[in-house]
Amino acid sequence: MRQTWIGPGFCTSAYLKIGRQEYLIEKVKKTPEMMAGLQSLSQRIFACAGRGSHRTDFLCEVSRMIVEFSGCDAVALWLLEGERIYRCETLNSQASPFQLDAIDFSRGPACKTAGTGPQNARLVKLCLKVLKGRTDPSLPGFTAGGSFRTKDALTDPRLSPASKSKRGRRPAPAADYRSIAVVPLKIGKDTIGILKLKSKRANFFSKGSINFYELAAQTLAFALSSRQTQAALQERVKELTCLYGISQLCEQEGVSLEVILQGIVEHLPQAWQYPEAAHGRIIFEGNFYSTAGFRDGPHKLSAEIVINGRNQGSVEVVYSEEKPELDEGPFLKEERDLIDTVAAQTELIIQRKLAEEEGSRLSEQLRHADRLATIGQLSAGVAHELNEPLGSILGFAQITRKSTGLADQAAQDLDKIIKASLHAREIIKKLMLFGRQAPMQKTRVNLNKIVDEGLYLVESRCAKEGIKLTRILAPDLPEITADPSQLNQVLINLVVNSIQAMPKGGALTVQTVAGPEHVSLVVEDSGVGMSEEQVKKIFIPFYTTKEIGQGTGLGLPVVHGIVTSHNGSIKVDSKVGQGTRFEIRLPCT
Repeated sequence: MRQTWIGPGFCTSAYLKIGRQEYLIEKVKKTPEMMAGLQSLSQRIFACAGRGSHRTDFLCEVSRMIVEFSGCDAVALWLLEGERIYRCETLNSQASPFQLDAIDFSRGPACKTAGTGPQNARLVKLCLKVLKGRTDPSLPGFTAGGSFRTKDALTDPRLSPASKSKRGRRPAPAADYRSIAVVPLKIGKDTIGILKLKSKRANFFSKGSINFYELAAQTLAFALSSRQTQAALQERVKELTCLYGISQLCEQEGVSLEVILQGIVEHLPQAWQYPEAAHGRIIFEGNFYSTAGFRDGPHKLSAEIVINGRNQGSVEVVYSEEKPELDEGPFLKEERDLIDTVAAQTELIIQRKLAEEEGSRLSEQLRHADRLATIGQLSAGVAHELNEPLGSILGFAQITRKSTGLADQAAQDLDKIIKASLHAREIIKKLMLFGRQAPMQKTRVNLNKIVDEGLYLVESRCAKEGIKLTRILAPDLPEITADPSQLNQVLINLVVNSIQAMPKGGALTVQTVAGPEHVSLVVEDSGVGMSEEQVKKIFIPFYTTKEIGQGTGLGLPVVHGIVTSHNGSIKVDSKVGQGTRFEIRLPCT
């Protein structure tokens, strides 16, 4: 009696009954030993499936188990998903690199999908025939279970070329395997893959051993289905966890957009199939938000961030090391859908944050305008009430100063009264101007002329304090309609502020620029500069960065009021320790 190795013992023909189903197998010397071997293999396969390993790791590990169990020289597993076949082959207990092939069943496989040579091409076609269930059990080598075996691939015309070479000899096969068995992996009536076993010895697989492998293949098919369902569930849980974490970030109040984008990045790696090698990054408006230790790798999945129809960045997931080919490179189709969803959510978050910031900015502008209006009305009323008694004080002081026979001390005190009254009158004038009580007298003026006349008054002061004054006046500057005295006040206020910001000297540049619809007055210094918070407050009345007694906090609010009344605009750029630049734009019409 011929003896064949199929695992834990030698066997002869017999039937094995499991439940109501009978399987024709070859009887081991002791049936319990055969059952124990099959049970042990099944337990190891299901345990591997239960660990939730990646598809590639699972196929490689299971193929190694079957090589050890069967005693074959090579075992290959093909797993069908859609129009793709995932393949893993183990040779002498060493797993080959994982492979992914796209198979078009309507046109048939290409030889390159399983190697080169005519025998390999025929074997691939035969494997696909088993995979598609197109077998005929009445033909030699085929079983009722849809499996195929060959006793010797060298003499089997279905695997070896039938034609002879020019020298009259049959070409040698491309592979060294003599015995080959192909067993379908079925779930019900559906074939989800095949188990291919190969041996270098002829007549290695008997008909009974094929029945045994069909029973083992049924166990393997259930394990594959279980692992696939479990893996899909785990992936969905990871994806939902990622999206839930992102939604939680959006619900937090008072969190900046930068913090939210960084939080989204931190949630990305754990949602991907290989989190240990995954890195996340978001690029938005030239700013980068990435996970710790981010570095570019051989594989990247990305989705654009589109705001108001314009591409403003992207969401990226990068694998820092090589990973097996799956649906889209090493990435799953579901991961493509996930990153598109994350990008869409990021777009909504950015748009909402930008809308909130714009709303806050407009609200602040409204509050600022309301404060200016209220303070303007108050200032105008106070200035009006103080103007009359102040005029009396100044008038009587000046008359008394002209009297003869005054003591020196009295004369000095009167001079101080007159000086203080003049200073107070100047402040009242600014208050009335700020409160829009002073009448405006607009006429056609040339901004270059106003600059020349205004700088004439401060040139000597600049030279005295070690400040280099530079004027750059645009030729052929168009005239504008404005109040010349108010524009002169704007210039003097800005220049005096710049001089006070350079106590140790520096550079002061006054420039005029002609635009298509406006003219600009630019005053730039190399002084102490201001912080961003200070710049936000400089147009608030009575706010000043100067020491007590050196400023009223009305100069820049008055400038703002004059420019606004001329339908102009002010732009301020300042950096601490580098200086400040004011640009006043006034319309030409």
